[in-house]
Amino acid sequence: MKITLIGGHGKVALLAEPLLVQRGHEVRAVIRKAEQAAEIERSGAVPVVEDIEQLDAAGWESLLEGADAVVWSAGAGGGSPERTYRVDRDAAKLSMDAAQKVGAHRYVMVSYLGAGLDHGVDPEDPFYAYAQSKAEADEHLQASSLDWTILGPGNLTLDVPTGQIQTDPEAAAAEPATSRANVARMIAEVVEREDLSGAFIGFADGPTPIETALSQR
Repeated sequence: MKITLIGGHGKVALLAEPLLVQRGHEVRAVIRKAEQAAEIERSGAVPVVEDIEQLDAAGWESLLEGADAVVWSAGAGGGSPERTYRVDRDAAKLSMDAAQKVGAHRYVMVSYLGAGLDHGVDPEDPFYAYAQSKAEADEHLQASSLDWTILGPGNLTLDVPTGQIQTDPEAAAAEPATSRANVARMIAEVVEREDLSGAFIGFADGPTPIETALSQR
């Protein structure tokens, strides 16, 4: 599968790229800075330097041309609400529209546990822009014709991966710690799983092997 991974130099993406390559996929990792290219190449992926904040619809179509699948693991990473909306909402939605136009039928979105338009975050809370952006982007994806899966990890950590998760919403919310490396493993697993089309998978680290947890859905 030819995969274009958006946010290619993020902590999760750098862990996901070698896993995807090991599974035989061709991975193009979109990065913002040319100096990040060497690290991408070491993962086995092909670096593509592009500022996704600046892309219009035609630019997105050009970027995604030839891809079978898109993995969205980008994020503004805090900062101004304006930039958060530009990246986490507007750019994400443009990427979905472009994916449909160029035939990149599979789309995996990395969101967060508890995402949704009913997120309940106070508009005065600094987290509001991110919560609202992800909610609107996720809704746009769900309304598309794409073969989509949304991953909703809990609180991200740098813990060593166990390869085991918890997908029960209440249990995950109660103990939301989620290794970034487990998120990377989830990306590598679900991108091949069209049986998970139309699924929002909220999860955290837990007792069940990833493949087993997904097969039980």
